Amino acid sequence: MTTIEQSGIDQTARPAVLGDGPVGSFVAAVADWATSTDHKKIGRLYAGFGLLGLVGIAVIGVLLGLERTDDSANILPGGSLLQLFQLHRVGLVFLVAIPLTLGVAIAVVPMQIGARSLAFARLALTGFYGWLGGAVLMIVSLGGNGGIDGGNAQMVDLFLAAHGLMILGVLASAGAVATTVLTSRAPGVTLRRVPFLTWSALVQALALIVAMPVMFGAIVYLFIDHRNAQLAFGGALGIGDWVGMFLSQPMTYVYALPAFGLLAEMLPVAFGKRHPLRQVVFAGIALVGVAALAGVTRQVTFPVDFGGESADIVPDLVVMAFFLGLPLLGALITLAIGAMVAKPGPEKIRPRITSPLLFGFLGVGMVIVGMLGTVLNAIVDLDLAGTVFDEGAAVYVAYGAALAMIGALLFWSPKLWGVQVPEKKVLPLALLGVLGTVLASLPHYIAGFTGQAAAAGTYEGDGSSTILNGLVLAGHGLMALTVLAVVGAIASSRGGDDPGLNPWCAHTLEWSLPSPAPAHNYAAMPTVRSAEPELDQTPSTEGSPS
Repeated sequence: MTTIEQSGIDQTARPAVLGDGPVGSFVAAVADWATSTDHKKIGRLYAGFGLLGLVGIAVIGVLLGLERTDDSANILPGGSLLQLFQLHRVGLVFLVAIPLTLGVAIAVVPMQIGARSLAFARLALTGFYGWLGGAVLMIVSLGGNGGIDGGNAQMVDLFLAAHGLMILGVLASAGAVATTVLTSRAPGVTLRRVPFLTWSALVQALALIVAMPVMFGAIVYLFIDHRNAQLAFGGALGIGDWVGMFLSQPMTYVYALPAFGLLAEMLPVAFGKRHPLRQVVFAGIALVGVAALAGVTRQVTFPVDFGGESADIVPDLVVMAFFLGLPLLGALITLAIGAMVAKPGPEKIRPRITSPLLFGFLGVGMVIVGMLGTVLNAIVDLDLAGTVFDEGAAVYVAYGAALAMIGALLFWSPKLWGVQVPEKKVLPLALLGVLGTVLASLPHYIAGFTGQAAAAGTYEGDGSSTILNGLVLAGHGLMALTVLAVVGAIASSRGGDDPGLNPWCAHTLEWSLPSPAPAHNYAAMPTVRSAEPELDQTPSTEGSPS
């Protein structure tokens, strides 16, 4: 294990050059957040804008659902439909899944491994601004008729440049997370002992570092080609062929990886037990990360035609099993080992079903349904290629990851905000969120079998298409409502009772910190002797949450 000594400047000691009035206090607070190297603030910036992006993408889903429910309605201008479909698909990845999972990792991981700060914190903050600036420019470019097959050449260039900026920002922040885990662990925190969320964040960060440069290279080639002859890469029309694999399955599994780490961490806490097979869970989470190789090798389709020759079926099955089967196997292993934690033992501990556990469990379930759908989409005999079936799978994965990260924010809210949101406020919202996810995705699975085309505002089908698209519309609306309600519940809990050091009876190191955690976490570097240092403090009860 490598451990580096960490130090930092106390950011609370700022010169009062703006006065003590409300305007000066507001400007000082904004400046503090805008320049902060406190990893908890950087993570909350990512997560906050990720929640905002989730609401925006859900609203776009509602608008597209309205357009699809009635062929003659023409609610949206015909020229804007293509750009809205692109914004929805790109947004699921770059405006929702990535900022939420990366934000939670930045905010929580340093506390979990005993680090006083995030390695290269200013680089991570710069990465946030790069991602945010790229996201804004991407939206502007699509609003100006850019994007794939866009009619405005300058806006197409801006669309590509915005993607490059977002990628550089994500890489900077992911590099800071990976470096923190690999070099800043406290004594005793070996890689075999790191919490599951930390392990999943490390796997995700490394997967992004491996795959995203490939996308960046494609963006550079596309940019040069579009500004010149437009012969090698197909100009604006060919953009989707070269970057589509990074916005689709199985690459989206990488963006949802911390959801599996969260669930693996929640289950032992709920049952007050030590996890029986930590290394197997580590292997399962790592297998999910194999999906990054789809981006590295530029694989976007994995067709298997069972009606063809057997000599062709076997190689196709091997390819599909590697890119789709291994990540699915890893997800199922993580879930199955979690079920072993829930297995009754001689101590007969009554589980504590909390809102973070429910959000995490349901979120992972949605991601796995998206994975299963991707396997079906690869079977040529089902004739699902080019339909909304793949859109349904993408929504399942992205919304599932978002639900799990909402659970993470609720779980670590005592350390991030110094509050514990009352369970009666947020437990029902987990059910509302999963209902919204199912309604926004499952009808597209069904519509895929009926032949509804992807990225199309009209569909010449029977009357059931109106019902299915209406359900999708309602699902996106419920997801937006869920996010707003969760944010409201957290905000309304500010100023409430002190949650204490460890209100969840959790097992990992960060729960020894005050609530909220100080800017530089630990006054002195801690030393741990097991993977559950907080559980070691209560050996007589085995950390029972009851």
